Amino acid sequence: MNKEIRIDVTKQTEEELALANEHAQLIFRFNNTMPGTAEYDELMREIFPTMGNNSRVESPLTAIRPHMVRIGKNVVVMPGCLMMSAGGITIDDGVMIAANVQLISNNHDFYERQIITCRPVHIGKNAWIGAGATILPGVTVGDNAVVGAGSVVTKDVAPDTIVAGNPAKLIKTIPPKSECAVRIEEDEISQLGLDSCSD
Repeated sequence: MNKEIRIDVTKQTEEELALANEHAQLIFRFNNTMPGTAEYDELMREIFPTMGNNSRVESPLTAIRPHMVRIGKNVVVMPGCLMMSAGGITIDDGVMIAANVQLISNNHDFYERQIITCRPVHIGKNAWIGAGATILPGVTVGDNAVVGAGSVVTKDVAPDTIVAGNPAKLIKTIPPKSECAVRIEEDEISQLGLDSCSD
């Protein structure tokens, strides 16, 4: 289990407060810049300087402590993403994150609300996070896994599985590609918007 880090937000240093202000202004500029322009791309790279090649994040974006976010290669983050990043967020290569997904790596202490409790979120390679899903602190989504739209993920998701619901539960295991001819029931297709292959 990931070790919890505790941060008292009332005791931030001047440097930490200045960095938070800089990030807020960068993200405001990004959200108000014409997509598909050099300025848009430059701001995206300034917010996420370690982002891998051929990755993109679409506006609008809400991100707190984006310097704690690591994004790999060939990643797509669609509009409306919320990144609460004090615990660290890692998004591995090939991940697809649909619109309005919430990646939340921190919470508040039940008794001392000014203290945030932080545990990392990790999205494994080639995972697909459906629209409106929420990934909570300490959760790892395994490689090639799929999180259904609107799900709330409170526990780790095994690789090569589909989870959905609130709280998210296992729906099925994704078969190897050679077995993708296996047909799932039509009601599953209509509810999840998925086919029997993970592509």
